[in-house]
Amino acid sequence: MTVAVHGAQGAAPSFSERLDRLAEVAVKVGLGLRPGQELILTAPLESVGLARAITAQAYKAGASLVTTLYTDDVATLARFSHANTEAFDTAAGWLFNGMADAYRNGAARLAISGDDPSLLTGQDPDKVSRANRARSKAYLPALELIAGFSTNWTIVSAATLPWARTVFSDLPEDEALVKLWDAIFSASRVDGPDAVAAWEAHNAHLRSRTEWLNGHRFAALRFRGPGTDLTVGLADDHEWCGGATTAKNGIVCNANIPTEEVFTTPHKARVEGHVTSTKPLSYQGTLIDGIRVTFKEGRIVEASARTGNDVLARVLDTDEGAARLGEVALVPASSAISASGLLFYNTLYDENAASHIALGQAYSKCFRNGGEGLSEDDLAARGANRSLIHIDWMIGSAEIDVDGLAADGTAIPVMRKGEWA
Repeated sequence: MTVAVHGAQGAAPSFSERLDRLAEVAVKVGLGLRPGQELILTAPLESVGLARAITAQAYKAGASLVTTLYTDDVATLARFSHANTEAFDTAAGWLFNGMADAYRNGAARLAISGDDPSLLTGQDPDKVSRANRARSKAYLPALELIAGFSTNWTIVSAATLPWARTVFSDLPEDEALVKLWDAIFSASRVDGPDAVAAWEAHNAHLRSRTEWLNGHRFAALRFRGPGTDLTVGLADDHEWCGGATTAKNGIVCNANIPTEEVFTTPHKARVEGHVTSTKPLSYQGTLIDGIRVTFKEGRIVEASARTGNDVLARVLDTDEGAARLGEVALVPASSAISASGLLFYNTLYDENAASHIALGQAYSKCFRNGGEGLSEDDLAARGANRSLIHIDWMIGSAEIDVDGLAADGTAIPVMRKGEWA
């Protein structure tokens, strides 16, 4: 469909101009794609317009080959309707092994998100869990390379009708789609005349936050607010990251477009207390809301959710590391995405509206010197968690205070009422 130009005539860029700017940001800022580099692109079928724009920008930047893999919601639902029960223990390991080989050989990775947040709502939770587990196991060789920033990678989003219907359920479909595209363009900083320069300024701001946090070398963070009193011990030799980062292949990339967070690696055995989610988690087509968990010695020992409780339980049972933390991130409650007032039902966006934690796999990048030269044993010794999954969920709001705790227990305000202190 054609999306109308917004604002007064000549006063605002057209949809096609903004789409092309988003593609340019994805390639130049998100990936930092180098001439001669291959690109592996994954995308929902409905996002073909953005996928084609990104492909064009990648070739303009000198890509040697762009390989695009599309997912199809209709085909996914056909599996749940018609496949044999035992089929849900099967995943395309051959495909993920091939992707891992491509990353080892220097290919960049770009994912377009835009899935239907409620796609698998009402499906058999056992089938959903088994399919997710099989995929997670098969994807692990590629996930470890991505989590370790062995290559440059990024995620961007495209508005799709199923997603737009969820976010703007009170609007006609065409209006909902336009408003979701507007929100994506705004959050991705492509409304202005020079989106790349806007990202350079934003990255500088995030870098100032990471430098402050790294200068303090906190041993832990304590989150306090309604339903939450959580102390997150930080991994030994941890390092805060945010915005632009240098992958192990030497290329500077922004892993998330958009991003408002600064993040690091918790110690897998030093998390204590209880925490309540502040936004719903949309996980592979299932909405999990009202999460409340209790940690003891780093592990979740009690967990519940108001909706999606069965899926949450199965997620936590994925493996030993699924009930421990692999990331903690700080985001001000006044971030651009939070200020939009929208609940996106999409982790890429909602995690950038609130401070959050992630179950599962840690980022080996979040250690001094970028984790360079650290083996799996070295990372484990420093407290890094290992798992088949990495799932972010939001715990921050305008009612949450965060303190940094020094090794001697001294508390220094980091956030008050959701804002940097």
